[in-house]
Amino acid sequence: MNKAHLTLLALLVAGATVLGAVAVTRTTGLGRAARHTNDAAVTARTKQLAAYAAKLQKELKAKPPALPKVPKPSAAAGQSQAPQIVYQQPPPVVTVIHRHHGDDGPEGGGGGSGND
Repeated sequence: MNKAHLTLLALLVAGATVLGAVAVTRTTGLGRAARHTNDAAVTARTKQLAAYAAKLQKELKAKPPALPKVPKPSAAAGQSQAPQIVYQQPPPVVTVIHRHHGDDGPEGGGGGSGND
C-alpha cells in the first residue's frame, strides 16, 4: 500500500469518527430533552392527581344526606304467586335427502321405454 492510499484511508476513518461523535452528542442531547419533557409531564400529572385526591377527601368528610325509611311489606304483596313459566318447544325441522339406490329402477337412468 502506498502512502496516498494510507493517507486517504486514515482521513476516511477520522471523518467517520468525527461524524460518530457528533451523532452521539446529538442523541444524548435529545435524550436529555425528552427526559426533561417527561419530568414536566409527570410533575403536572402529579399536581392534578393531588388536587383530585384533596377533592375526594373533602367529599368523604362531608356528611351524606339521610336515607329514606324503608316501607314495610303489605300482606297482599306476600300472598301473590310467582308467574308460572311454560316452555313450548318449536316444531321439528324435517330435512329429506333423497339418495339413489340400486333398487330404484333401471340402471340406465336414460328414461327410455323401460324395455332395456
